[in-house]
Amino acid sequence: MQIMGILNVTPDSFADGGRHNSLAAAVTRGFEMLAEGVDIVDIGGESTRPGADRVSEPEELARVIPVIEVLAKFGAVISIDTMRASTARAAIQAGAQIINDVSGGLADPDMLATAAELNVPYIAMHWRGQSKDMNSKAIYNNVVEDVKKELEERVSAALKAGISKDNLIIDPGIGFAKEADHNWEIIDNIDVFTALGYRVLVGASRKRFLGGDTPDAREAATIALTKRLSTTGIWAVRVHSVKPHKEVVSV
Repeated sequence: MQIMGILNVTPDSFADGGRHNSLAAAVTRGFEMLAEGVDIVDIGGESTRPGADRVSEPEELARVIPVIEVLAKFGAVISIDTMRASTARAAIQAGAQIINDVSGGLADPDMLATAAELNVPYIAMHWRGQSKDMNSKAIYNNVVEDVKKELEERVSAALKAGISKDNLIIDPGIGFAKEADHNWEIIDNIDVFTALGYRVLVGASRKRFLGGDTPDAREAATIALTKRLSTTGIWAVRVHSVKPHKEVVSV
């Protein structure tokens, strides 16, 4: 199982907003993750925490592209965390190798065709709407079956757009338009998603359903969850810290 390290170049991300919100700070953190053995550095310039406002395309590009350019020169495997096709294209041109789209192609009608044209791995997450109002959409008949069905629709759209099966990765979207019980049901039934035949990414790091009063206080629970997921056959976990997760997977 691979470790994808989160590098948010933002002032307002829920767990680390402002910590790496400059080129120097972001590059320093990127080098730290590489030294700790991270497999993929996931760079994002737009917070997707509940209630977050969107940033402009120029602002997003200004945040992420310089960081990508530096880290790519040092051999980092980089994914660009974006919902914009234009940002994805610029990031790949700057040295990123993977597109991580939390909207699964729903936020930008050009995204799927762009990912197909670029011919790089594309991560499609389960998504029901922008951060501003996604909590109101956490309504399911059966969360596992509903999320599976909606992800299958995104898979179908991605394949139709020309993204190859080998390049497609799915993410059930822990914490996105989901209450705590929904998140646990998905984790308890993660085999439903691995059985679809695609690589699976899980991003649950430091999210509220893990308990604890602050994001940092949820790190121990996140490590425990990584240990649990390491036996399920998923492709990767997306986490804020790297070293303890690499260690638990190694053990």
